[in-house]
Amino acid sequence: MSDILFQYYRVNPTTWFYLSSLLAIALFFKFNRVLSVRNLDLVGLILLAPGLLAVEYGGFKASPAVQQMGFMWIFAVCGALLVRMLFDSLMVRRPLLEPNLSVGGLVFLGLSLLVFLLANVITTRPQRDDLAGAAAATKLEARAAEVDADQLARLGPGYPLLFLLPQLSTQRLFTPDQASIGPAPAAGESRRALHETTARVMAIISQLAIVAGMVAVGWLHFENARLGIAAAVLYLLLPSTALMTGRVDHALPGALVLWAIAAYRRPLVSGALVGLAIGTIYYPVFLLPLWCSFYWERGIRRFALGVGTALALLVAALWITSPSAAVFAGQLRQMFGWIFPSEVSLEGFWALPFNDPVFRLPVLAAFIAMIATLAIWPAPKNLGTLLSCSAAVLLGSQFWKAHNGGLFMAWFLPLVLLTVFRPNLENRVALLVLDAEWFPRRRAA
Repeated sequence: MSDILFQYYRVNPTTWFYLSSLLAIALFFKFNRVLSVRNLDLVGLILLAPGLLAVEYGGFKASPAVQQMGFMWIFAVCGALLVRMLFDSLMVRRPLLEPNLSVGGLVFLGLSLLVFLLANVITTRPQRDDLAGAAAATKLEARAAEVDADQLARLGPGYPLLFLLPQLSTQRLFTPDQASIGPAPAAGESRRALHETTARVMAIISQLAIVAGMVAVGWLHFENARLGIAAAVLYLLLPSTALMTGRVDHALPGALVLWAIAAYRRPLVSGALVGLAIGTIYYPVFLLPLWCSFYWERGIRRFALGVGTALALLVAALWITSPSAAVFAGQLRQMFGWIFPSEVSLEGFWALPFNDPVFRLPVLAAFIAMIATLAIWPAPKNLGTLLSCSAAVLLGSQFWKAHNGGLFMAWFLPLVLLTVFRPNLENRVALLVLDAEWFPRRRAA
């Protein structure tokens, strides 16, 4: 950006936290209703940033105690948001609380933020720690005759080809020295250059899809485009978005789940998008009980067909790109996360010396009990329930995720923001808004 704008320098994440928080309060805080739920939601969303900054500071300074404090702060705020999402269905009275800026001002601000965030993705050079995961995945991929049994444990579940992409850190709390920056791609490193370009393109498309999806949900389902635009602007303002703009594994699953919500009246399309999200990063598989419950009275067959078709296409792509049957079996295992929780190589909160990994197992058990409960209650489910409970499931997965759980905020933030701004959606149930089944069930007279 300094080549286009004279003397332009990226804003430090800490400075951006101060500025964006003040701007978010000015735009969305309801000063005439200080104790409203909207204001509490806004404060909770802003409070996610100090934990992120503490985690990055502790990682740079090699201070496990600071990282521990940062992760605990993130989990405390995420826990409050999880409770808020679970009780959202009980909030029947939802007064219309529009932002403090006109639609034209919101659109101008949103486009400006989007341009600067995406420009950071384009101009970012991967650093050595950004290339660590891609280098490990490339090394494992090259060993075609000997599949590394630790691949799933070291990289986590997800689509194997996605791990070949570098992680683009668009903002850093500290300016790295030249030794920590990866060398420029040489003539023999054209493959690495291709992976970096692919990561940039996919990150930009994913972020554009998130913003467009939030606007589309507001326009099509809230019947108020201003609410969708407001949610998108708040998403772009949050420091977590600025820190993780270039992370494909953060933005892509969130975009797929969000567009599944936007296309909920087309169960086949929604199922395909949820299936792609499952194949991409695995953890959206825990959305299936909730979504099947939503479509149970109408649309369940089309939804299941969409999920199955998307997963089958991803498996076929793995089969085509795998050099041998042994490599294909290993990649298939990684895609579907076939590993015991005790065998995973921990990274992030559960890897800190202060934490005993055994406590991750009861957290996982509580999460499974939660998704089983959401499959039954509330009934029948409407679009508002689907939105808030999907956010709750993705929030809950952060507490037991073995690889940097708590930092993947783009998975749930779009859904949380739409839940915060949504109107009453009690009449958006599958039985009323969906077309009839392809093969209607026979009912007894």
